[in-house]
Amino acid sequence: MPLMTHSATEPRTGTAGHGGEDGTGAVTVQHTAGSTATSGEIVERAHHLTGQATLDDAGLARYLRGLPGVDKVGADGRAQMLGTRSIKTTAKAWALDATIRMIDLTTLEGADTPGKVASLAAKAKNPDPGDPACPQVAAVCVYGDLVPHARAALEGTGIHVAAVATAFPSGRASREVRLLDTREAVAAGADEIDMVIDRGAFLSGRFSAVFEDVLAVREACGTGPDRAHLKVILETGELATYDNVRRASWLAMLAGADFIKTSTGKVSPAATLPVAVVMLEAVRDYHRATGVHIGVKPAGGISTAKDALKYLVAVNETVGEDWLNPDLFRFGASSLLNDVLMQRHKLRTGVYSGADYISVG
Repeated sequence: MPLMTHSATEPRTGTAGHGGEDGTGAVTVQHTAGSTATSGEIVERAHHLTGQATLDDAGLARYLRGLPGVDKVGADGRAQMLGTRSIKTTAKAWALDATIRMIDLTTLEGADTPGKVASLAAKAKNPDPGDPACPQVAAVCVYGDLVPHARAALEGTGIHVAAVATAFPSGRASREVRLLDTREAVAAGADEIDMVIDRGAFLSGRFSAVFEDVLAVREACGTGPDRAHLKVILETGELATYDNVRRASWLAMLAGADFIKTSTGKVSPAATLPVAVVMLEAVRDYHRATGVHIGVKPAGGISTAKDALKYLVAVNETVGEDWLNPDLFRFGASSLLNDVLMQRHKLRTGVYSGADYISVG
């Protein structure tokens, strides 16, 4: 189904891929982001891309600070322009289903229990019990100690289990502790790891420490095509400038990230459309330089279908249709799914569902 958009001033058309559709309407999320490169190959590629003989703080600083600056006014204006585009009615049904397929259904509260995770997993498998054609979400995202409960509840569904790790949300722990956190989550059954970078290290120019952290966590995710995939959380709300967002995006990709992710959801602001556009542009440029696809995950503060569709338009317009699938684009969200389900019901029936139609999850 084409993702056709238009603005008040200029008609525009784009296309959207169906990702892993198999002809039956079901979607299997297959990991294709990033690469199967070894740590040695990642380091070699980083040397080649940066042109630096050493990947120490000075070498990485020369490269990262030499990246083209981000025009804040231009970035905000582009995001605002993309946000005004609307998806044509003929494509909206596809876009709503695509959004569901891209959701990492998340609970990251201190009061989380195995029962809450089981309830969330049930909703992930069957978001709309009244409509068997409703797709499943991409993943369920939980704290590492709850991974076994999520894995047991999702066994055989194709839905991924993502675990936050590396002393989430602050990242302020020794590397040994952060790696143990990762290994325990993987051993428990997580096939995706959402790590946080040490923002203090990044902001103080200790770029090599961040690079080595990401590389080491990737190693802790396993090896080969079946390793757990790594999403690197930049916590963009603490990075202060779009230039820093671009630099942190590149640093994470150089070190082997499969996805770059905006936020933990614990810091304000979390995901914003301008920041997502900056990250999408970094992913686009990295792909042009290497041929490697890196995914993007905005997380935190995206709670309505209207907002989610703006992100899909930004993806289509910035990196193209290849990224319009859950292998390369995700939403980290807890409440977004309910609003998408209500909009989907409205599109299908012509009326909004009552408050009791959607389960809390």
